[in-house]
Amino acid sequence: MSAARRCLRWLSRRRAIPVLVWAVSLLIAVNVVGIHIAGGIEGWQRWMAAQSGAFLAWRLLLYAVTAWGWLWMRRRLRAREPERAAGQRLLRAEVAAIVAVIVLEAGLLMQAR
Repeated sequence: MSAARRCLRWLSRRRAIPVLVWAVSLLIAVNVVGIHIAGGIEGWQRWMAAQSGAFLAWRLLLYAVTAWGWLWMRRRLRAREPERAAGQRLLRAEVAAIVAVIVLEAGLLMQAR
């Protein structure tokens, strides 16, 4: 069985796919309602640009909560699996997450200019 097939089976067993579909649908609905309330796409874009500081604060709060959760999970994992290999896997995941956040925020910064 391929890795992709195993991953899809795991996702469907965990009910992650319905949750992802629900979350994406909710995001689309919020955008459609926001565009309607703002009077069009241009108004929606102006409102989002005006609220960029609030969106930055929201993202920073999400990053802080995610970092706290990660540290909590990391302590539990290190207690359960003290081997060096587990620490290396965690380090790779941490570096990948930090690089992803930096790329995301750099893209948003470049888009704002």
